Amino acid sequence: MKITVDEEKCCGAGQCVLIAPEVFDQRDEDGVVVLLDSAPPVGQHEAVQESAAVCPAAAIHLHEDA
Repeated sequence: MKITVDEEKCCGAGQCVLIAPEVFDQRDEDGVVVLLDSAPPVGQHEAVQESAAVCPAAAIHLHEDA
């Protein structure tokens, strides 16, 4: 799994950080998502998928490995 985030779309809700703190963080100044791991291990995939599903701005994009 490969992850990309659209910082322009991010509204800083922080749900991704609560669900997958090993993969996502937020900038202190404005709360915009920071991607810590663009290719997380398999054990993180479920949390990452949930983070993408609950993102109110649809700023998290998941790409399956080919």
